[in-house]
Amino acid sequence: MAKVTGLGGAFLRARDPETLYAWYEQHLGLKREHGCFLLPAEAQRASLVVSFFPQASKYFPERQPAMLNFQVDALDPLLDALIAAGVEVDPKRDRHDYGNFGWFTDPEGNRVELWEPKDSAD
Repeated sequence: MAKVTGLGGAFLRARDPETLYAWYEQHLGLKREHGCFLLPAEAQRASLVVSFFPQASKYFPERQPAMLNFQVDALDPLLDALIAAGVEVDPKRDRHDYGNFGWFTDPEGNRVELWEPKDSAD
């Protein structure tokens, strides 16, 4: 039987895609190729996650149908840089045996999760 072998991407609607691309490039160091952000397989630090949340979950805003989660190599310095740039950053930082997590809100009001997988976490 044929099967899924990986996640192909995340697709979100934006009020102003060009401005949002520029913001993510500036603050997260992402670079556009072919009109989108390509994250090469060899750059992944851990497995990709697909998770379903109940409609009433408070993990991210109910008005937001999906949440991006980016793998990062250094969570605290990235969150600190976002704070210094005036970005709304959740003060909570979670530490788990599988990695560290933090959250920020992008210019369109989307809550975004950052994950520093355990292999790169202190």
